[in-house]
Amino acid sequence: DYTQAIKLNPEFAIAYHNRGNARERQGDYQGAIADYNQAIQLNPDFAFAYSNRGNARSEKGDYQGAIADYNQAIQLNPELANAYNGRGAARYHLKDYEGAIADFTQAIKLNPDYALAYNGRGIARSDLEDYQGAIADYNQAIKLNPEYANAYNKRGNARYHLRDYEGAIEDYNQAIKLNPEYANAYNNRGVAHYNLKDYQGAIEDYNQAIKLNPEYANAYNNRGNARSDLEDYEGAIEDFNQAIKINPEYADAYYNRGITHYKLKDYQGAIEDYNQAIKLNPDLANVYYHRGHIHRNLGDKDKALEDFRQAAELYQQQGNREWYQNAQKKIRELEQE
Repeated sequence: DYTQAIKLNPEFAIAYHNRGNARERQGDYQGAIADYNQAIQLNPDFAFAYSNRGNARSEKGDYQGAIADYNQAIQLNPELANAYNGRGAARYHLKDYEGAIADFTQAIKLNPDYALAYNGRGIARSDLEDYQGAIADYNQAIKLNPEYANAYNKRGNARYHLRDYEGAIEDYNQAIKLNPEYANAYNNRGVAHYNLKDYQGAIEDYNQAIKLNPEYANAYNNRGNARSDLEDYEGAIEDFNQAIKINPEYADAYYNRGITHYKLKDYQGAIEDYNQAIKLNPDLANVYYHRGHIHRNLGDKDKALEDFRQAAELYQQQGNREWYQNAQKKIRELEQE
């Protein structure tokens, strides 16, 4: 019992450190930090205490504070692979993907069997759209730990981005086999089924994701899209409503509900949803494009032109050449009317 050990010897830094570890495992991050503070006060050269305090700070979302701790741990012990891995994860959360990759690479150099670091580097590579590099990392993580459900799920995501939907589904199947409570993997498998136009299979996966996590706004939104494609518009709107109720800042759910209102010829309802989507995310080019269509249908040429021009500008900025050309075509048609 660490508390008893501390009572017997209040200068026992390792006991504070170990109690901090136990508290961290229980999710008591603030209590863990307090213990690591005490361990560091008693032993200012305690690299593991800095590294583990960094982990606790990271769990609390204090990534800058975590990085400061990992820096100190690495200064005290340049061979501490865990500190590089932790700093890589914190940098990733701060969207410093290149810095994260450098840290994960160093962690792997120090510990070539570090499955967690391979997985972390794969996630960072995915965010840089290096999907092949990410898959190579996930492969290695899985080789080192064949029970690594998260690595299968993440490899599925990378395969999905490469449009290997069947391969993605195989990975999601394995993730779910290893962890039948993995709501995210069900949702991701649903998206892959949806892209294969298996809308009913997608809905079954979204149902399971929602059953496991009733607050899963993304799964409601995705199920709404599948229902809309099956022409179950009322069911789709119910799902988009629920997604928005869970996350009132969910621009895509407003956009998708707007599309469904449009399909029901409820143009005013569609415009209201598109307005809200744009208010939440002014960079959604598709929303301007679709709102332009409605204004055109309603005979408001000026507003339609304004929307198509804004869509074209955003498509160009975002490198979407095909839809930029589509928007330009609409502009030319309107200008000739």
